[in-house]
Amino acid sequence: MLRIDQLETGYGKKQVLFGLSLEVQVQAGETVGIIGPNGSGKSTTLKAVCGLIQPWAGEIRFEGAVLNGATPAQNVRRGITLAPQGNRVFSNLSVMENLEIGGYSLPKQDLQGRIDSVLEMFPVLGERPKQVAGKLSGGEQQMLALARALIPKPKLLMLDEPSLGLSPSMVTEVFEKVRQISHDTGLSLLIVEQKVREVLPICDRVYSLKLGKIAFDGVSSDLQDDTAKLKELFL
Repeated sequence: MLRIDQLETGYGKKQVLFGLSLEVQVQAGETVGIIGPNGSGKSTTLKAVCGLIQPWAGEIRFEGAVLNGATPAQNVRRGITLAPQGNRVFSNLSVMENLEIGGYSLPKQDLQGRIDSVLEMFPVLGERPKQVAGKLSGGEQQMLALARALIPKPKLLMLDEPSLGLSPSMVTEVFEKVRQISHDTGLSLLIVEQKVREVLPICDRVYSLKLGKIAFDGVSSDLQDDTAKLKELFL
């Protein structure tokens, strides 16, 4: 599993997380959501797990290995990938080149097979492999970011606000694709998301953060119809 114990970290002198503890059951193919107001530490949590920032205190473990001090490249090889916030693709490169970058750590003989497998999940990308990524729609760029993160065949895929900047119809499509990926591959997901009503139905469990601490930890279905509790968590 992924296990975070009493994590403290931040940026420069600004502390963002204060004794954060959470876990994701990787072998069980669990989908876990992280919700909460802006500035609560959601994205910072993902950055700490993938190695973009380092813990100040506490411990991050993945399948028994301590991740403290590990680089993003080392964590990709361990089986952790991140689809970052904001449809981040290499806009001047083609769809295929973006996917090839996602497989930089794979042996060359394995890369094409992984690309073919991922394109089966995203047929719209398979129809335009030579198209410049920056010319794709916002929704298509989000699909490309997801596809690129799947190329290394991760055990844990982390998504940072996959709905950001998308139209309502495209948000629905993206979340349906995320649900399909989880169902078809058994992959574990850790999702940071602001659109609570959309993300809760696809999660098994959810953590809500407030000021860098856990404000709620439980089964996501417990929150879906509890409007009063959701308001409390976001105030």
